[in-house]
Amino acid sequence: MRDHDQSLWRITCREDAKSCSLSDGLTVDLAVIGGGFTGCSAALTASKAGASVCVLEAEQIGFGGSGRNVGLVNAGLWLPPAEICKHLGDADGERLISLLAAAPDEVFGLIEQHNIRCDPVRSGSLHCAHSPAGLRDLQTRHAQLVAKDAPVQLLSASEAAQRTGSAAFHGALFDPRAGTIQPLSYVRGLARAAVEAGARIVEHCPVVSMHHEDGVWTLKTGQGIVRAKALIQATNAYHRGLPDTATNYVPVYYFQFSTAPLPETLRSRILPGGEGGWDTGLIMTSFRLDAEGRLIIGAMGNLAQAGHSFHAGWIKRKLAELFPELVEQPLIEGWHGRIAMTSDHIPKITRIGPNALSAHGYSGRGIGPGTVFGGLMAESLLQDNPALLPVPAVDEHRESWTGLRQAFFETGAALTHFVKARF
Repeated sequence: MRDHDQSLWRITCREDAKSCSLSDGLTVDLAVIGGGFTGCSAALTASKAGASVCVLEAEQIGFGGSGRNVGLVNAGLWLPPAEICKHLGDADGERLISLLAAAPDEVFGLIEQHNIRCDPVRSGSLHCAHSPAGLRDLQTRHAQLVAKDAPVQLLSASEAAQRTGSAAFHGALFDPRAGTIQPLSYVRGLARAAVEAGARIVEHCPVVSMHHEDGVWTLKTGQGIVRAKALIQATNAYHRGLPDTATNYVPVYYFQFSTAPLPETLRSRILPGGEGGWDTGLIMTSFRLDAEGRLIIGAMGNLAQAGHSFHAGWIKRKLAELFPELVEQPLIEGWHGRIAMTSDHIPKITRIGPNALSAHGYSGRGIGPGTVFGGLMAESLLQDNPALLPVPAVDEHRESWTGLRQAFFETGAALTHFVKARF
């Protein structure tokens, strides 16, 4: 079976972090488990503040969802503002809305500051209405976002067609704050910047046990022991072992395929402004171009399971439906990643022990929130100030029927793609 870890992003990545081996007896101010957006942002923030930091990654930096991401740098969450405040309350909701509204500024600011070679394009995003009902949803979102002073625009069907190069949409919500990046290059660039600031990155180093005693965390790995005053667990949907600190979420898979670089005649008509896009469908479709002009299209589904052929067949049909000019373009690379979904679609921070925090549940919005959450978690622990956290920490977060809900999402996606690929 094909290795679906071998994404386009791994092939085109231009960043790397200098990994080191772990010498026994290392003691640091902050240990970070997991080398994705959250962990690398935390490491960079803490190192720049003068703290000693060690990142322990079971595979390679960006191996998990961060390196398999679509690469859309969006402001906010999937939820409209009113729903965020409904779940968090007005004060905490407004704080999170404000922080994540500025998340693209944070991401693109770090890219510029540290010269991260991740093909950044800040041309905005297009949330496209796949149906009249989808357009009504965008109208509601537009009204709520404008009320929060977000500079968003509601586009007509003809305007959406001009921006996307597709006549399939009933309108679109344009957000100029957003953009696209090569996500694996971005996360590895964060790690490289953290190393330059003094952090240690140790790859292929899963943590096998950990305990807290006398104000110090002791983390045992196959390479040695790390002792730390504070701890961040940033494993999200790729948590391994350590059952006592396992996060609770619904695993949802998302796959992508890419074309070869398109000829200039097509690039000038398809997403000519460089925006990234996705639609309002329940089984969502995303689409964007990369720096070489490949069209990358994705949707919910696991390419490593039985539904692989349904997903692959459907994506070809969907590509032709959205962009008829690409009907003859072969789809080359195919890969998938795992998303940690929460019932309310709001990320969670849990206390996993003294001076120890874990974050998970970005529900498909990993780049901006992961960057913001990682940095603020590091600041909160180093300054012993919980008020700095983007959301209040909880002692435990539980989701019900996670296995059944995972099966529901995957079966629903496979059946939808099976039916639509054939008719």
